[in-house]
Amino acid sequence: MNTAYDFKDMKDGRLVYIRPVNVADLPRDMRDQAGDLERIYAVHSPDGERLALVQNRELAFTLARQNDFAPVNVH
Repeated sequence: MNTAYDFKDMKDGRLVYIRPVNVADLPRDMRDQAGDLERIYAVHSPDGERLALVQNRELAFTLARQNDFAPVNVH
């Protein structure tokens, strides 16, 4: 969860998808980093690549916008 990702290298346009992720579904090392959170949020490229995991939905949208992406909520 603390791995940097260089958003500038994306080629598929400026759209990213934000979706909730249950911490219980993550690998053990990521669950350990999530602490007592039950749900975090993932930022995905249009081709489905997970770009980032963040603590909450607001942070996911902020991260996307700060990197000049148009975030879309996925349920």
